[in-house]
Amino acid sequence: MRKLLAMGIFLVLSGTSVLHAQQDPQYTQYMYNQNVINPAYAGTRDGLTLTTLYRQQWSGVTGAPETLTFSGSTPIGDRVGVGLSVISDQIGPVKEKNFYGDFSYKLQVGKKTTLALGIKAGVTFHDVNLNFVNTTQPGDPLFSEQLNEQYLNLGAGAFLYGDNWYTGFSVPNMLNSTHLDEDGLTFGSETQHYFLTGGYVFDINENIKLKPHAMIKGAFDSPMSFDLNTNVLFNNKFEVGVSYRYEDSFSGLVGMQLTDNVKVGYAYDRVVSDIQVAANSSHEIFLTYDLNFPRKVMQSPRFF
Repeated sequence: MRKLLAMGIFLVLSGTSVLHAQQDPQYTQYMYNQNVINPAYAGTRDGLTLTTLYRQQWSGVTGAPETLTFSGSTPIGDRVGVGLSVISDQIGPVKEKNFYGDFSYKLQVGKKTTLALGIKAGVTFHDVNLNFVNTTQPGDPLFSEQLNEQYLNLGAGAFLYGDNWYTGFSVPNMLNSTHLDEDGLTFGSETQHYFLTGGYVFDINENIKLKPHAMIKGAFDSPMSFDLNTNVLFNNKFEVGVSYRYEDSFSGLVGMQLTDNVKVGYAYDRVVSDIQVAANSSHEIFLTYDLNFPRKVMQSPRFF
């Protein structure tokens, strides 16, 4: 029964008569995972930054989306940044692994304003196990296939930032592809997604900072969605926040700077969309390691 429920969710996400484009993974703590969605972010911090994030969406439902990401980036000199990102995503019978290399170039456009332009290139490994749904379509040869494909992908982005603010725009997957097309039925196709992000750091007093963030996301052939988030940082160590995803969920966030180099965070999403009848929560955790390089001139602290 849980298997049939998972497949039902998959079909609802994809469409009925036509299985539309697969959605990119979503992140509640996107402000700490920006290298995955925007290659221009690579190298914008002062040192080597490594981040891993795990998301379990719709907890308790077999076959619901699970995402694991790893990203790393570092500046090379004053203007160039390089990075890598790995995304493992699974929903029902569809497994996808993405491996990207990132390159960014920084331009000084104001006294305290920098514009970074970035590109990413990599390969996607796509695996669709249609035997997963064979119990619902017995005897149909379409649902007895195992699809394994690899294809190249490209992305681009821009990231404009100062000491206490940022805004970015990116299209991390610029190439379209269709993994299965059978009599007009497309299964597991890819399309371009865009991400528009922004945030600001307000100094309330010496020990408290208010950090609002926002993200607009979507595919070019489907309606957009948005996330609104506000975090409060205490003593540069402990962070709590709330978030809202349009017509989807409310979230609570907590983070802790464990050491000068290590930060951990957790987000709990309370689902309010129609899917709550099957699953009412999602969970997300991230871990970041920063290795700052020595510089002749100290840079302003970065809180995004």
